Amino acid sequence: MGVEIIFKIAAVGILTTVVGQILKQSGKDEIATFSTLAGLIIVLLMVLDLISTLFDTVRNLFGL
Repeated sequence: MGVEIIFKIAAVGILTTVVGQILKQSGKDEIATFSTLAGLIIVLLMVLDLISTLFDTVRNLFGL
C-alpha cells in the first residue's frame, strides 16, 4: 500500500503539471491555476485519508 500511494501522488502531480503547461501555452493562465489547485486538493484528500487511517490504527492499538 505504501508504494502505491506514492505512485498515485506522482501521477496526479505529473498530470497536473502537463495540463497546467498546456493551458499556460494556450493563454489560459486562470484555468491553469485552477487545475493546479484541483490537483493539490486531490493529493491533500489522499493524504488526509492516510492520516485518518493512521489515527484509527493508533486508537485501536491503545484500545481507546
